[in-house]
Amino acid sequence: MDRTESFLLTDLYQLAMMEAYLANGQTDTAVFEFFVRKLPDRHGFFLAAGLEQVLAFLEELHVPEDDLAWLGESGRFGAAFLDHLAGFRFTGDVEAMPEGTAFFPDAPILRITAPLPEAQYVETRIINILHYQSLVASKAARMRLAAGGARLIDFGLRRAHGAEAGLFAARAAYIGGFDGTATVAAARRYGVPVYGTMAHSFVQAQDTEDAAFTRFAHARPEGLVLLIDTYDTEAAARKVAALAPRLRAEGIEVQAVRLDSGDLGALATSVRAILDGAGETEIGIIASGGLDEDRIAGLVAAGAPIDGYGVGSSLTTCSDAPVLDCAYKLQEYAGLARRKLSAGKSTWPGRKQVWRSHDPAGTMAGDVLSTAEDWQPGAPLLRPVMRGGTRCAPAEYLGAIRHRAAAEMDRLPARLRRMDAPADYTVEVATPLRDLAEAVIHRMEAAEGRKLR
Repeated sequence: MDRTESFLLTDLYQLAMMEAYLANGQTDTAVFEFFVRKLPDRHGFFLAAGLEQVLAFLEELHVPEDDLAWLGESGRFGAAFLDHLAGFRFTGDVEAMPEGTAFFPDAPILRITAPLPEAQYVETRIINILHYQSLVASKAARMRLAAGGARLIDFGLRRAHGAEAGLFAARAAYIGGFDGTATVAAARRYGVPVYGTMAHSFVQAQDTEDAAFTRFAHARPEGLVLLIDTYDTEAAARKVAALAPRLRAEGIEVQAVRLDSGDLGALATSVRAILDGAGETEIGIIASGGLDEDRIAGLVAAGAPIDGYGVGSSLTTCSDAPVLDCAYKLQEYAGLARRKLSAGKSTWPGRKQVWRSHDPAGTMAGDVLSTAEDWQPGAPLLRPVMRGGTRCAPAEYLGAIRHRAAAEMDRLPARLRRMDAPADYTVEVATPLRDLAEAVIHRMEAAEGRKLR
């Protein structure tokens, strides 16, 4: 386990329940599923992301000696529980939707089957990983739909809620359709293409804007992008138009200019005219600064001549919908299906599978949710990815996950691709699952000796 990730990175009640389960001999097999209850307003779909980090977490899970010592010193736990933790590992099975798969409410995207204490402990970190990466991947996919073929770059590390969030965001955004990130560590850790421009401070640190552009070009000639809105955007565009031929004679090409403030659509139009008028038609325009999918869609609809977008805060904070109504719930224990009946939060019991159908054109036509042992028309979406605590296959190549997500976007019904999409995709609950739910309620009522509905 990465030592930046402590075994103690969990909720206290997970450890408390583990100790209670062990004290009562409740170590039979449990089944938990992670699913979403509903989508945020205006969102017609979500993308599964984060499975790779979940599997790495499960595979490497153990209790380091210093964490175990701290638990002992805390005085909160008994000696028998601490002895159990000394050899703690995840020994269970995992089924999951592949990363990059579109998913909808009530359908589990991951199932854990393991001894109850193990399955209970992993809840917090699994939700933490899947929730955030799925949020960002879905946000990125919406931006990709809005931007069309324009380049999209993640600029969000500095506004992310922590370093890990920034790294996860770069990975998830790439899955969702972004072309790369400004976060260097994401290039090393995940292989996400990395891009960079320049900051206003570099321009301000030089005596003149011409000097800033020339010095930066000579120092960083590859993939040269010049930031032109530090002072007067149009005047800076004229300077770039005059400088570009001189740099070209030295073998340096200005790839693009970046706009980071003001009326991006109007400025892009005037800058494009200035560059084209000087014959610099190949210099692109990149926009950044307070962008989200709605602003991008508006710029595209207005015909703004923008070739790429750098997106920061709205991506890494998922500012329009920062929390996904999701849950990781017990669905079976000791061979019996279990069900939660809380108002507004009831669950479908037992191990489940999701089958997806497509129309003749390849468009998603609907999902069916049923018991795992049932069989329905369409393709089953949950697949085995871990057995006995060991992966079933090596880690999937990130580019393949990104390709799957793009294919899923192509298969979405047109109405779900809109920025104000209705959450009306059909997820049918099959008769065997409804029957199981009724049987579980009857069993619970018999045990309780009273009606539960």
